[in-house]
This record gives sequence, structure tokens and C-alpha cells, in this order.
Amino acid sequence: MTTPDGAAVAQDIQIKKKSLLVVDDNPAVLHLLSNILEQEGYEITRATDGLEAMTKLRNQLKDFDVILLDRMMPEMNGIEVTKKIQADNKLKHIPIIMQTAADKPEQISEGIKAGVFYYLTKPIERKTLLSVVSSAIKKVEQRKALRSEMQRHRMGFGLIQALRSSFSTLDEAESLASFLANCFPAPDRALTGISEILINAVEHGTLAISYDEKTELVDSNTWRQEIARRLQLPEFVNKKVSVTFEKNQSTYYLQVTDQGKGFNWKDFLKFDVSRILHNHGRGVAMANQIAFDRLLYNEQGNQVTAVMEARTNRD
Repeated sequence: MTTPDGAAVAQDIQIKKKSLLVVDDNPAVLHLLSNILEQEGYEITRATDGLEAMTKLRNQLKDFDVILLDRMMPEMNGIEVTKKIQADNKLKHIPIIMQTAADKPEQISEGIKAGVFYYLTKPIERKTLLSVVSSAIKKVEQRKALRSEMQRHRMGFGLIQALRSSFSTLDEAESLASFLANCFPAPDRALTGISEILINAVEHGTLAISYDEKTELVDSNTWRQEIARRLQLPEFVNKKVSVTFEKNQSTYYLQVTDQGKGFNWKDFLKFDVSRILHNHGRGVAMANQIAFDRLLYNEQGNQVTAVMEARTNRD
């Protein structure tokens, strides 16, 4: 039973302001971005260069949810700051949104390799800024919830050799991802990849939500509502996603099969510069290039096998 005090605590957690570190050496740009975000209810900390940003991050005055980082700065540029953040285990979980006028493919690829998965090109539009910030924060919240759930169930998973399961909803996908991650030799690394694959099987597989449709749903903050609505439709209500896990000596396999028509998976295995400014579209590439050692799709694209080798544990 929830007590009144408990309800108040839950409400406080829900309305807690998200904290952003905004870094730009141009005072006018820094002021503009900060004001836009503060008007939307975000708590903003400002830094005028990379050195000041690293000082504020390492002093841990607050737990930042997102870093909005300028690329071109004196003394320490955005790429250098990103590399330092990624090398720090206490900071590397914070998503970085790189704001830049340097939008050539090789420059964006450099940022991706350093650890940037969200980009904004100058001049920055208000709508685009808010959409990308919101998307990054939602990913952080999802990962925190999944990781907490995963850690609750860590004991004894090394004994599991094989299992089969099925699911249909987003909640089931996220719960199953937290469970399955513990079966792998690098649970934290596997967690993001598993959740992306399972969610992809629901939204793009079972429910046939197109890439452009998801762009609009994320932008309007109605993505989860639309998934819940479609799951009740007659053509989708009985569809399931099948999942099989197997451990074979030092190799771990996860096979996910949905009942959809598939998709053009070849276009999504790597981070695509043409989609780097979008508010989604990184999941398969993250699973392939960061979470697992390889992803293997069937030709149709409605079945994927994720593979992790124990000897390449990178946690």
C-alpha cells in the first residue's frame, strides 16, 4: 500500500529537474542555449571552455544528466573533452551532445569514435535542440532503470546455459533485457545492446513503425503511447517476439525473432553520418559496435543473433 508520504516522495522524484552542463566559449551562444533550456525546466550549469567543464565534472558538484558541448574551443576542444570523459569511469555514462559547425563526414566520424552519439549543427534551432536533449535524457533514464533492475537479479546467472522466452510489450522487453544481461560475461555492456534489439523488435518489427514515424513520435513525446495503442489493435494483439539465449563454452548467443516484415538492417549496422542529427536511429549500431562482438541478421531482417565472446570482456 502506498502511503501519502511515499506518494509525495515518488512525485518529487518524477519532477526532479534534469541537470545539464552547457559548454561554449561564445558568451552569446552560451547565454542563448542556457536560456532556452532553463525555460523548459532544465537546471543549467555553464562552462566557458573545456578546462572549466572538466573541473566542474570532476568536482562532482552535481550529477549531470547530459552534457551539451561545443566542438571548437581554445585550450581544450570538444573532442579532447569527450575523450577525457570517456576515459573516466565516473563520467563516461553521461551522454554528450556535440554542437558544431564542423559537419563534414570525417569530422562527425571523429566525434563518434570519441564517444559522441548526438549532434547539433550551428545555427541551432530551438525545436531541434529540445528534441535531441529530450531524446538523450530518455535514454539515460531508461538505462538507469534497466541497470538497477539488472543488478537486483545478478546472483546465479553464470549457471544458465540456455533459455527461451517470448514477449510483446515495451515493459516486458525492458524487464527481459535486465534479466538477460546478467547471463553475459559483461552485463553492463550487454544491457544497452539487448534493450535496443528487443525494443527494435517491438516497434519496428511487431508494430511496423517506420523510421520517419518514430522520428515524429519521439519529437512529440508520444512514442510509448503510440506503441501501447498499436499493441491493442487486432492485427498486432497476438504477435510475440521470440528470444533464445545459449552459452557455448566461451561464446554467448542471443537470438531475437519478431513476426514483422523485417527492415533494411544493412543500413543501420554502423553509425551513419546522414542520421547523426536525428533524435533516434543509433540503437542497432550501438549494439553492433559497442555492446556485442557482432550482430548477424537473416536476409529479411526479422531475426538477429547477437554474439559476445568471454575473452573480449570490455567492462
